[in-house]
Amino acid sequence: MIEGRAWVYGDNIDTDVMIPGKYLRTTDMQVFADHAMEGIDPEFSSKVQKGDVIVAGNNFGCGSSREQAPLALKHAGVACVVAKSFARIFFRNAINVGLPVMEADVECSEGDIVKIDLKNGSVEVNNKTFKGNKLPDFLLEILTDGGLVAHRRKLQKQKKEQDQ
Repeated sequence: MIEGRAWVYGDNIDTDVMIPGKYLRTTDMQVFADHAMEGIDPEFSSKVQKGDVIVAGNNFGCGSSREQAPLALKHAGVACVVAKSFARIFFRNAINVGLPVMEADVECSEGDIVKIDLKNGSVEVNNKTFKGNKLPDFLLEILTDGGLVAHRRKLQKQKKEQDQ
């Protein structure tokens, strides 16, 4: 269960506003975190707290395929992104870097406490439950392991142990 304070955004939030291109010349995750959502919400990085949740409309993560966008959100402290729909490349990049995402049409206001059950595909806000798309078990496993690279390392380690 993920529980956090809501940051609410509308439709078509693109990767350029999540982490503007001028910050892509670095691999410093703190720089990404410090400038997360800067293109749409300049105060986001100074106000977001670890465990907060982004709730958005349709087509979240459209635009360029930059993996830095979900990394910026994750390192800023965002615990999950819930949106009516995601750009597919953002959705997969988020899973790959270990940032939980769920497609669900959720009604809430900024600051509301949002409870997300990835396993059951549900979101609760103000004692109202919204049904979302349940993630397949293999994606939940990747998220549980911390992202695709960590997941593959775990599988390789298990295989090595079995082969001994």
